[in-house]
Amino acid sequence: MNVSIIIPVYNDPQGLRTTVTSILQSEQTTDCELLLVDNNSSDNTADVITALESNWESVTGLEETHIQSSYAARNTGIRNASSDILAFVDADMTVLKDWLESALDTFQSTGADYMGCNVELTPPEDPPLPSRYDRHTGFPVEQYLEHQHFAPTCCLFVRRDVFEDVGLFDHRLISGGDKEFGNRVHEAGYDVHFANDVTMYHPTRNTLPEHIKKDIRVGRGLCQLQRYHPERYGTPGNPPSPTGVKSPDPELPFKDRLAFGTLSRSLTGVRGLGYVREYLRYRRSSEDESLGEIPQLER
Repeated sequence: MNVSIIIPVYNDPQGLRTTVTSILQSEQTTDCELLLVDNNSSDNTADVITALESNWESVTGLEETHIQSSYAARNTGIRNASSDILAFVDADMTVLKDWLESALDTFQSTGADYMGCNVELTPPEDPPLPSRYDRHTGFPVEQYLEHQHFAPTCCLFVRRDVFEDVGLFDHRLISGGDKEFGNRVHEAGYDVHFANDVTMYHPTRNTLPEHIKKDIRVGRGLCQLQRYHPERYGTPGNPPSPTGVKSPDPELPFKDRLAFGTLSRSLTGVRGLGYVREYLRYRRSSEDESLGEIPQLER
């Protein structure tokens, strides 16, 4: 196997089917395996995985039912992967036919240990304001790598021996596990690369509730990063300075600049509410650390 592609999924049968079909049209899928990890879905996602396994020899269905976490699902995929190169894709993305070949060529030729791909957001026809805002602000992967030393897990390639060295994803986090893992990789001195010429496609969030749900989760994750990793992110109760306020492009029409700026500030406030919610939960909680520490991958 040249690469193992790990796709966690929770209650998204159509998104999973779309992503798997897109990947399997690639020109190099004979050299890869797709590991579809169901994170205890309550709909017919498991049936879709079974059907995909039946139709495609390279597809393997897995389950992560013990821990409700996309990072735990990814860890299950990593433990079952057969390849030395692991790719992570979300269950609602699409790629071009030469995506895998281009990604592997870039990964190998640059000598990268950890690589983030370019992500382009795709809006629907006649996109509403939340969709246009998402397309304008979402997934600045190159800036993430340059300034925050991580790539999102929807567009990530990593060598297996990196996980063997620094550990797996922190399954305790509801959000921010991609950043925490990337920061460990950076601190360990591995070669990090941004593949500008390897593009993947992610649908926009098209409604305000979708954005609110995401930013609540991100805010909670910021507090959890401090709870579990205070040496790197500070202590709970001292929220980090907002980094999610994105200034609209001055070349946009005035109407869009005004709307995007207002929405950005509002969603930053929502993120703050998520942080406070998690902090209060942390203060009230008497739970032990039953979820343990960051899991390790056996060599």
